[in-house]
Amino acid sequence: MTASSGDDRARSMSGSDDGAAPITADRPQTAAAGASQPETPPPMSGAMALSLRISAMFGALFLAYGVVVPYFPVWLDARGLDPLQISTVVSAPLFIRLLVTPGVGLLADRLGNYRLVITVLASLALSMLLVLTVASGYGPILIIGVAFLLANGTIMPLVETVAVRAVRAEKLDYGRMRLWGSVTFIVANFGGGIAIEAWGGDVALWLMIAASTATIAAALMLPRTPSNPVQQAAPESFPARTEQPTNAASKDCPAAGEGHGATARDWRQTAPAQLLKSRLFVLFLIAIGCTHGAHATFYTFGALYWQSQGMPAAWVGTLWAIAVSAEVLLFAYSAPFVRRIGPAGLIVTGAAAAVVRWTAMAFDPPLAILVPLQASHALTYGASHLGAILFIARAVPHKGMGSAQAFYSTMAAGLMVGTVGLVSGALYTQLGGQVFVIPAVVAAFGLIAALLLLRGWNGHPLWDDHEDAISP
Repeated sequence: MTASSGDDRARSMSGSDDGAAPITADRPQTAAAGASQPETPPPMSGAMALSLRISAMFGALFLAYGVVVPYFPVWLDARGLDPLQISTVVSAPLFIRLLVTPGVGLLADRLGNYRLVITVLASLALSMLLVLTVASGYGPILIIGVAFLLANGTIMPLVETVAVRAVRAEKLDYGRMRLWGSVTFIVANFGGGIAIEAWGGDVALWLMIAASTATIAAALMLPRTPSNPVQQAAPESFPARTEQPTNAASKDCPAAGEGHGATARDWRQTAPAQLLKSRLFVLFLIAIGCTHGAHATFYTFGALYWQSQGMPAAWVGTLWAIAVSAEVLLFAYSAPFVRRIGPAGLIVTGAAAAVVRWTAMAFDPPLAILVPLQASHALTYGASHLGAILFIARAVPHKGMGSAQAFYSTMAAGLMVGTVGLVSGALYTQLGGQVFVIPAVVAAFGLIAALLLLRGWNGHPLWDDHEDAISP
């Protein structure tokens, strides 16, 4: 499968497929001469309606993230927590997600109702925020804050699973849906910065409450069950897998990903085991984990550091908005880049840009340099995330997509973001702005893994849907 053909499958469906509304059989045939009958407007296609629902979900979810990511640490600081305590609150959920997120994903698969699970998580997040309005002291804030971030963060891989399955089944454009999350992230950055400048850091909590309420409303509009690419997509032939099986599973063993009743003896035939046995998928996890993890220092201390340097909160929000605006442009016009360099090339580009960005941040750059550095977020996060989603969509058969999303969210992004965040929190007081050396080194390891992935993967699925094992 070439990068071009894979991208064509991920493009959005054209509205021309719907055609004009048919004339109904019961239309009056004896209308007065010259009288015109009202035309029935063509119904919205199922694919378009699904795209709008997913776009709305991304928009609402990132409205919350647009406040949580830059300003939740500001709120924690306003409540008297020190840098290590702040990094602990922010990072602890990322480690706990290693245990929670795969189980939640499995529950959603078994229930066959992603909308229900996402709605429950969003409601739990809102409940924890309401409790935080009356919480005081490090201990209570730690427990409640971790619960909030855990619930709020676990929503994302479930929404991504719904979106990626829709990309494969309905030929939707992932970038065009995801960009609405970036748009609302910008709105939250601007609005949050202005509000904090006017009323102080405590107002951030109320902004998060409002955004979480919107997330619940959007979740209720999602389809009950994600699209099944095998049942709904047009048949297509996939090229041979890039990794040949070393031993075929017996016919009595369930196919990968189907083993809800799998025993200890056939766990190696499950989708998670197949993914972890794949050298290419492990390289993918390292590359994307290090690249995303390198952002943890900035996510935790970026706003606080800039404010400590005397930067107004409104300018902090503006710099965040610049970063995500560049990301929006990438998502909106990503198709040519995907065709040219493919998913692995996007991951390499993101990792290389991350090395440059965080190295420069360690030298306390002035505002004139901060603006282009923030714009490079389109590459350090946007390109690498788009590459990751498209890699999963193209390289992982549908039976392993849920597991791949869970690994991406927890073992890669979650584990690395949490680790880098904790290390940065322990050293921030001593190093100040030079703490950004840490993410620069982490991103360098991600670049090495990304280059190995680019060299080893030829764009084909890691295994066929009907194959039960792959080589390490």
